[in-house]
Amino acid sequence: MPDQPLIAIIDWKSSPLSEPEALVERRVIGDAARVESYLADMDGILPDPVYQADAILLWHNIPIGAPTLEKLSRCQAIIRNGVGFDSVDIEAAQRLGIPVCNVPDYGTEEVADHAIALAMSLCRQLFPLDQEAKKLGWTIRVKPLLRRLSTLTFGIIGLGRIGTAAALRAKALGFRVVFYDPYLPNGVHKAIGVERAGSLNELLAQTEVLSIHCPLNQETQYMIGRRELDLLKENAFVVNTARGGIVDKLAILDALREGRLAGAGLDVIDDEPLKSEEDAATPNLIATCHAAFCSLESVEEMRSTSARIGLAAVLGRPLENVVNGPVAPRSTG
Repeated sequence: MPDQPLIAIIDWKSSPLSEPEALVERRVIGDAARVESYLADMDGILPDPVYQADAILLWHNIPIGAPTLEKLSRCQAIIRNGVGFDSVDIEAAQRLGIPVCNVPDYGTEEVADHAIALAMSLCRQLFPLDQEAKKLGWTIRVKPLLRRLSTLTFGIIGLGRIGTAAALRAKALGFRVVFYDPYLPNGVHKAIGVERAGSLNELLAQTEVLSIHCPLNQETQYMIGRRELDLLKENAFVVNTARGGIVDKLAILDALREGRLAGAGLDVIDDEPLKSEEDAATPNLIATCHAAFCSLESVEEMRSTSARIGLAAVLGRPLENVVNGPVAPRSTG
């Protein structure tokens, strides 16, 4: 049907996560719209048919800036398949009348679990011990880095959905849990039984395991640099499952090489993936492939939620999870 709305799924050409058949999305959207999958590079240039799409489901962090947004003549919504939406110029989209939505809750359990897994791997030095055992040896060279959890402070930056889930898990494991989040009302710490730091510096000064769970924006970009890493307690570990740009990559890799930091677990890293063998060989670094959100269940939930929002957009229904509202309804002519 030529007059059917088009919902375009855009994925990263060099490393697609979606499936061309879009079975989950088609099941949700049904006959209400055409669903087509497209692959794009990371330079913000989209395949020609996408510019006529009525809604866009956006994988990865493909940049969508003002020049691209201005060409989207029919678009009623852009839905990021994930929590982060920093790849989309949401202010430009608002000016153009295009709502930008995300899927903020699909991977809450997975990302919190992944953060705790990285923290546990560091505190118990699982990877060095694994390597030693597989050399048919039995020398525990990392004894000074093996820690008792109940003696450590687990510091959290950002106590949103995922930060709260991580806090509850860390608390259950015996960590002392402290968080910093200037945007939460008083009393939140009492509700979940953790402590609150009044400033970032106050948090860092008492933290042995730092876990980052805030969004990436102008305020948080490179929030953690050399100065902040130096404020952490001796032999501290850093875990980042949020956004790579929150942590200065050069600062954290240098801190690991110089022994100022005992270890880091990075699911995300600025300008990912790692770009050199030297970076990959950084001591006491655990790196995972921006995969904290991944599970069979979470990916299906994410896809079905974004498809539901895309369907609402083309049917003129209220949208969930709008991150740049209020946006005036736009006319497609």
